[in-house]
Amino acid sequence: MRDDCHGRHEPGPEDLVRAACAAGVADEHVLEALRRTPRAAFVPATHQAMAYQDVPVPLPHSQVTTQPSLTAQMVAALQLTGTEHVLEVGTGYGFQTALLGCLAAEVVSVERWPDMAEEARRALAGQGLENVEIIVGDGTLGVAARAPYDAIVVSAAFPHVPPPLVEQLRIGGRLVQPIGPGGQEAVERYERGAHGLGSPRFITSACFVRLYGEHGYPP
Repeated sequence: MRDDCHGRHEPGPEDLVRAACAAGVADEHVLEALRRTPRAAFVPATHQAMAYQDVPVPLPHSQVTTQPSLTAQMVAALQLTGTEHVLEVGTGYGFQTALLGCLAAEVVSVERWPDMAEEARRALAGQGLENVEIIVGDGTLGVAARAPYDAIVVSAAFPHVPPPLVEQLRIGGRLVQPIGPGGQEAVERYERGAHGLGSPRFITSACFVRLYGEHGYPP
């Protein structure tokens, strides 16, 4: 954010940092990743004016981006230290993917729609992020070939966590997912124990698109 010579406010990443702080995000690494990641590179050209507003932005296929402050809350709940191998379900145009790439050692991201995956690849390459791999496929299946994961974040809603994601999460790993039918969710954080996921910790309420796939809603 900056003011021009006429005193007008020009939105920028600092606006999103302030929104994340207002939502309770205190992790300085997450806030710095927000500060360094230009959201304008990760939204459709037709919606550039909305890039630094703390609002969802429409995407193709009736999808939307996650509100940036909510993305920050979900990423912060993973408690990344920079060494983790992370799975993301739902790449979209890659903004959250970029934040994860700044905060983790490796990121595997699964996107259902090939055209959106290609847009995300292009945007991520433009930011020089080389520790991110985007795979087109069914996110509810995870990516078993790259498991186990230290952290998993799911950016779409379903009433429970897909079993393959639980199986691919390392013991002690964290998983964040909006739990609900799509449109009215509780975003929850889980930690995997020896016998599966432990009790959820509530992060926030939110509205997400539905999670589609073999272990989600039928496409």
